Amino acid sequence: MKSVLILTLACAGIGLAAHGQSTNMAMPLTLDEAKVIALHNHPQVAAADYRTLASKEVLTETRSAYFPDANLYGDAVGASSEDARILAGGLNNPTVYNRLAGGATVSQLITDFGHTYNLAASSKYQLKAAALNADATREQVLLGVAVNYLGALQAQAILQVAQQTLATRQLLSDQVSMLASNKLKSTLDVSFAQVAVQESELMVEKASNDAAASMAMLSTALGYPTLHIFDLREDGPQFIPHPQPLDDSSLVQEALVQRPELLSLRSQNQSAFSFAKAQRDARLPTLSAFGTLGSSPLHDYHLPNDYAVGGLELSFPLFAGGYYLAKQHEAEYRAKADAELVRNLEDDIVRDVHIAWLNVNNAFEEIKTTAELVQTSTQAYELADARYKVGSSSIVELSEAQLNLTSAQISDTNAHYNLLIQQANLQYQLGLMN
Repeated sequence: MKSVLILTLACAGIGLAAHGQSTNMAMPLTLDEAKVIALHNHPQVAAADYRTLASKEVLTETRSAYFPDANLYGDAVGASSEDARILAGGLNNPTVYNRLAGGATVSQLITDFGHTYNLAASSKYQLKAAALNADATREQVLLGVAVNYLGALQAQAILQVAQQTLATRQLLSDQVSMLASNKLKSTLDVSFAQVAVQESELMVEKASNDAAASMAMLSTALGYPTLHIFDLREDGPQFIPHPQPLDDSSLVQEALVQRPELLSLRSQNQSAFSFAKAQRDARLPTLSAFGTLGSSPLHDYHLPNDYAVGGLELSFPLFAGGYYLAKQHEAEYRAKADAELVRNLEDDIVRDVHIAWLNVNNAFEEIKTTAELVQTSTQAYELADARYKVGSSSIVELSEAQLNLTSAQISDTNAHYNLLIQQANLQYQLGLMN
């Protein structure tokens, strides 16, 4: 029934308008534009960028040990008497004099025999890992955009197939009903035709729901917090089919060099080994220079008006209950664990590239098969339609031919977009999405 189709589409439009946009306000969108929007909007991309900035600050914090440390001080001290003494609380200078003084202290690390150097190297590798993680996040977001964009196009194409099928079956039902009213067809034919129409209506309803759901998924993939309706443009850049290599060995090597997740994990592993060296060097001496100067405008007569002092300090950790050695061993074990994770990810990438390559090749074969299936189903439907019109076959045969043709058209549509999606996935596995 044509009224049912109109009602279905109207309800879909009302549902979209209830989410803040109408079908008349749909924004044109190509795949390249969708990628730009996602990189600008998506919260995962923003979070990864903020983590990179945070890692950059950590590197600055670590390197600050190379520079002088200067502090200003001001003291106002009052004692109960000239011979005031601190009699408990530690080994220190117990004498306390009345005074009002200000001064500055400067200290400079001379060497800690590689401890700070290795800490800075560890932070540098962490910064590199964070930047690569941000690239990996962009790759994942762009893959999500491509998959959901193509999925939305696929859902819309299937909806068009369903609508065309409904229109064809509705026309046949109207013709059969008219022939039955003139006693040229039986009421059984009318019943079969109406069943076919009702099946098509269910198909349209499901396809309409899938199309609306795919638009919601695309909105989320683009980083929008609410539903947006887009006029998707399939004339944008697509993944052009190209001949695949005889094997995937070259693709595997390309992925092992370019995948940002793997490069990030390798940088983290290098950071872990540098940190382990820093923990080893923490047991070595530290040589520092320091100086203090100041003035006291008001003070006890025992104290001078001005003061200045400087010196060198060498510290050497003698015993801490095994703390430093345990920290070194902990860092070394964690570095070795990270190395195993690198190897595990390499194995996963080899597997994923091989599977993606097989899926692309299979998608190429599916397109060839479904194209032949559509051609054969079309011929069968045309023959069944001609036979039914001359009365040499039943409506059951025609309905079966219609069903086969619809199924073939849907399979062909799925195969087309499946190839594009599988090619996008292969690009992602190779680290080429961004």
